[in-house]
Amino acid sequence: MPETTTETEYLLGPADAIPVGEGREFDVAGRRVAVFRPRAGGVYATQADCPHRAGPLVDGLVGGTTVICPLHAWKFDLSTGLPVFGNCGLTVHTVRVTDDGTLALRLASELDTTEEATKVACGTS
Repeated sequence: MPETTTETEYLLGPADAIPVGEGREFDVAGRRVAVFRPRAGGVYATQADCPHRAGPLVDGLVGGTTVICPLHAWKFDLSTGLPVFGNCGLTVHTVRVTDDGTLALRLASELDTTEEATKVACGTS
């Protein structure tokens, strides 16, 4: 039987608080989440740490719709979480900018074990 999860939306503050081309880290419901505003447009949310060696992704280089980890240059697609360079992906979260310019992040009500499984598979448990 498939699992059912419910999602909760969290308001993070004004989108303009994140400069275009950068990311910021938020602690949301006990999870560290990185939110990015690439120069190419849009807004993206992922797990905060690189699955390779837990590098802080918000300190990475954001270009197009990718982020490059500042520690070992692993590169990830922000929209899918898939690796462009490296062999482990990121957990991605749904985020949007509301009509009044506020960031709204949706998280599953239960802790997503995908992120932990990815870390273990990459040897960073």
